[in-house]
Amino acid sequence: MTATPVSGAVASGWESIRATFEENLRPSENDPGDLGAGLCVIADGKVVVDLVGGWRDREATRPFTADTLVNSYSVGKGVTAVIALIAASRGLVDLDEPVSKHWPGFRLTSTLRQHLSHQAGLPALRGHVDDDVPTDWPRMCAALADTEPWWEPGTGHGYHVNTAGFLVGEPVRLAAGASRFGDLLIDWLAGPLDADLVYGVPDHDLARCSEIEFIGGKTPMPPRATPTEFADEATRMVHHAYFNPSTVSGMSIVESRRWRQAEVPSTNLHATAKGVAKIYAAVLDPSGPVDPALAREAATTQVDGEDKVLMTRSRFGLGFQLHQDERPIGVSPSSFGHFGFGGSIGFADPDAGLAVGYVLNRPGDRWQIPRTRRLLAELREVL
Repeated sequence: MTATPVSGAVASGWESIRATFEENLRPSENDPGDLGAGLCVIADGKVVVDLVGGWRDREATRPFTADTLVNSYSVGKGVTAVIALIAASRGLVDLDEPVSKHWPGFRLTSTLRQHLSHQAGLPALRGHVDDDVPTDWPRMCAALADTEPWWEPGTGHGYHVNTAGFLVGEPVRLAAGASRFGDLLIDWLAGPLDADLVYGVPDHDLARCSEIEFIGGKTPMPPRATPTEFADEATRMVHHAYFNPSTVSGMSIVESRRWRQAEVPSTNLHATAKGVAKIYAAVLDPSGPVDPALAREAATTQVDGEDKVLMTRSRFGLGFQLHQDERPIGVSPSSFGHFGFGGSIGFADPDAGLAVGYVLNRPGDRWQIPRTRRLLAELREVL
């Protein structure tokens, strides 16, 4: 049997993180382990862990390398938030002005602050939505601009699973005068930081994209429901947030060229672990692209309580998930960042001076999988 490849380096004192990373590549009783993964830890501006291991493909014939791009799902929400914070730092947008100031035709008076903190009332589109709409930026934004909210913006919060990226991205794109939202990621972050991550993979990089293997070999998608199957509006809203249309989360088309080359900031960031870690390190840097006062504000509570979509407690800053004892986002209560479906994560911890990126191509059960928990626990031990 071919040994699972692992490459990269760790600084002195961080050796146990490599051991944990390698452990994650092995199956256990409760989890099949990583097929392929990347992990990067930046401490006080210095890369102390930079590892990749496993395989890029399901047949285990192509090693997962340092330039392998992985669809990292909601890790992209945190990166979208950083782009919005840069726009605010540059005075291009005001977090408390209606987004309609920049977005003609947007029917609500909601603000960018509300969009970043999942208070916009637009976690889903209503009615029938064609399968190709989520990968068509203009059509998706037009549909959201004309959608009746599920609740009055600012009166509650609910995780905008697949719409947050458009609701934040479109007003920021328009305010910045960019033709594509993904151009802002390249121009403001990926280029200056030499960070390998992208919304909309160009032709020449498609070969670097990892395959995605869902546990059990099955895409976690239920059949499309009909309106008669919903007991009430709340149930319909939650269903539509995840599955209207069935392609909205990208699960069924995640390896298609159409998905990889679309811009779906909530869900289809393609990234390396080092690329993600560099973004969060830049947020911690006082001389970085985000105004330090705004970075601190972004990591403070904007909403905390019962989530109308998740139907449990959630706590958000400005686009970032924040620490909860039952759902720690990093290594201390000061951490902020975002999980991605199946275990990928990007976060910063101001108290510890850490920025972390972890991407994987065998997603587990939503975010709470043994591999991610194990890594976070070991990071706490090291610190």
